[in-house]
Amino acid sequence: MSDSVRVGQMYSAVAAPIGLRKTPSADAAAPQSVKFEDLLQASQLKFSRHAEVRMQQRGISFMPEQVGQIMNAIRQAEAKGAKDSLVLYRDIAMIVNVPSKTVVTAMDGKSAWGNVFTQIDSAVVIS
Repeated sequence: MSDSVRVGQMYSAVAAPIGLRKTPSADAAAPQSVKFEDLLQASQLKFSRHAEVRMQQRGISFMPEQVGQIMNAIRQAEAKGAKDSLVLYRDIAMIVNVPSKTVVTAMDGKSAWGNVFTQIDSAVVIS
């Protein structure tokens, strides 16, 4: 399908979390302004280079609505204070750095079977 999200198509693998940026101002007490582009990038799911390679090797791709469901799961984990979460989506397991919204690695059910997931502080199961 032409509207599926392919690995590396939408997201930069080296993007760092975006913080609020001050615009130069004569008044130091002026409120901070945030660029729309920064807000948009901070709300998007990113994939590390490692995750991109693993997804290509394992034939994993997501439709845009699936990416939305994964982002909702990450927001839920973030609301609970999670930092590194195992996200189980159908038969795909992903380790996600929650603050940066970056998928660190991903595997299909066959690859995940029998593995021990370490260095996570939460798990979110979505269908």
